[in-house]
Amino acid sequence: MNLFLTHLSCEFNEYFVLMLMDQAGWHVSKGLEVPENVRLIPLPPHSPASSSAPGRELNPVEHVWDEVREKGFHNQAFPSLDDVEDRLCDQLIALENQPQRLRSLTSFPYLNITC
Repeated sequence: MNLFLTHLSCEFNEYFVLMLMDQAGWHVSKGLEVPENVRLIPLPPHSPASSSAPGRELNPVEHVWDEVREKGFHNQAFPSLDDVEDRLCDQLIALENQPQRLRSLTSFPYLNITC
C-alpha cells in the first residue's frame, strides 16, 4: 500500500488527492505512510454492502461511473478506443458543467469533513 501511495503521489504531484478507502487492514495499518498531497478518507465501519462490492453505494465515484455509463455508453459500440475516450471525456465534462447533478450523486453526510 505504501508503494501504491508513493506512486499515486508522484503521478499526481500537482494535486491534492482525496482517496476514499474501506477499512481493510492494509488501509489502516500503523505502518502506512501517507504522502503530504494525499488524504485518506475511511468509509464508515460496517458500511452497507451490495452483493457485488461491499460499501459500493457509499463510494461517490461509483455513482459518477453509473451516471456516465448510463448517459454515454448505454447500448453503444465504438469503432476505436479513441472514440471511447472521447465519449468518456465528453460525459465527464457534461457532468462537471452540472454541479447540482454532480453534488446530488456524490454528497454523503459522512464526507462533510470540517478542518
